[in-house]
Amino acid sequence: MIRLIYISTARSELSAAELEGVLRASRRNNAAVGVTGLLVVGGRRFLQALEGPADAVAQTYDRIKADGRHFAAVTLDNRPIAERSFPDWAMGHQPSRPLRGDGAVADDVSRLIAPIADPTMHAYFAEFAKKHAA
Repeated sequence: MIRLIYISTARSELSAAELEGVLRASRRNNAAVGVTGLLVVGGRRFLQALEGPADAVAQTYDRIKADGRHFAAVTLDNRPIAERSFPDWAMGHQPSRPLRGDGAVADDVSRLIAPIADPTMHAYFAEFAKKHAA
C-alpha cells in the first residue's frame, strides 16, 4: 500500500457544481479500486492525498493528470505506508471558501487531519490551507 500526495492548478476556478461532480466521480471511482484520501481546494490550487494499493493509486493519479481541467501536477510525496490515514474516506474534502482573516479554513483542515499521526501529512495540508485556501 502507498500514499501519494500531489499539488496541481486548475485552468479556471471550478464552480461548486463542477467541484461536486468531481467529488462524486472520485468517490465512486476510488471506492471501486480501494483508494482513499483527502482533497483540499484553495482557489485554483488542489492538494490531494491518495492511499491504497500501489497499482490503483498509480492509475488514479494517471487519470487525474490526464484531466484537462488542470495542469502542473507535482508529486510531493510517494511512499509505502503500513496503514491508511483516511481509511473511511473514498475522498474526504475541505471546501474552498474565503478566509475571513481568522484562519477558518486552516482551522477546518487542522481538525480534519488532527487524528493523523504522520507529521509530514500534517505539514503539507496545514501549510497549504494557510497559503492557498483563500
